[in-house]
Amino acid sequence: MEKSLAEIQREVDKYISQFKEGYFSPLAMLARMTEEVGELAREVNHTYGEKPKKPTEEDNSIELELGDILFITVCFANSLGIDLTTAHNKVMEKFNTRDANRWTKVNTDS
Repeated sequence: MEKSLAEIQREVDKYISQFKEGYFSPLAMLARMTEEVGELAREVNHTYGEKPKKPTEEDNSIELELGDILFITVCFANSLGIDLTTAHNKVMEKFNTRDANRWTKVNTDS
């Protein structure tokens, strides 16, 4: 099922709101995000790098690690009152203006 960023933010907020602890502090969330990015790096290295998994290592996936990063990103945004759709639109505007001619475009005239 496809969901908008706003729907995802509401879903995560509903989940977190059921716990007395609520959202972690911004510094704790940054630490958690850093941990998750490290776990993603490990999975990418196992899949595409030169470091195979040990037989005793847990069977994670790049998909699950990206999902964890998305979840903590949404938690971080929610805790700070940031609308991720607005943030995404601002970033795309920046890329479409500042970096408009930075990369070689694919010729779509054919």
